[in-house]
Amino acid sequence: MKLMIVYATTEGHTRSIAEFLEKEAENKGVTVGLFDATVKPPSPAEFDAVIIAGSIHGGKYQTSIQHFVQEHHKTLNQMNSVFVSVSLTAAADEPESWKELKQQTEDFLLGTGWNPKHVEYTAGALLYTKYDYLKKFIMRMISKKAGGDTDTSKDHVYTDWDQLKSVISQVM
Repeated sequence: MKLMIVYATTEGHTRSIAEFLEKEAENKGVTVGLFDATVKPPSPAEFDAVIIAGSIHGGKYQTSIQHFVQEHHKTLNQMNSVFVSVSLTAAADEPESWKELKQQTEDFLLGTGWNPKHVEYTAGALLYTKYDYLKKFIMRMISKKAGGDTDTSKDHVYTDWDQLKSVISQVM
């Protein structure tokens, strides 16, 4: 089996998630192609299944992942495909936040024409050490309001790595 993993990342955490999925699939004997959406990945038609991972920033997924999915949505819709949606909201227990997250994902999928077999919501990370001063300040205020981590001297990862292992079984 040949698996394609395409990701878009802003600070690098979604790349870490994609690399984790790559290793998990390879451990199961799957041949994997890992591609950054900003570097013009090949057609998904060359693969048996596809995982696409993108993260929400400012209420939207990265433009590069939107362009890739729009360009290949017809092929993706004929394949076994999974969308991994990465966000800090996925770490929250607030129904209103989850409603907004699911709406943002639905808007992305409707806008691109893609109907993945499964959508996996996974929590991202507060990467304070990678933020500029303004973003660090804003993210700290948002996190404080939500009762989250506010120590900006280190990063805080909320991703449930064990839960992510199930994504591979969704495409096999």
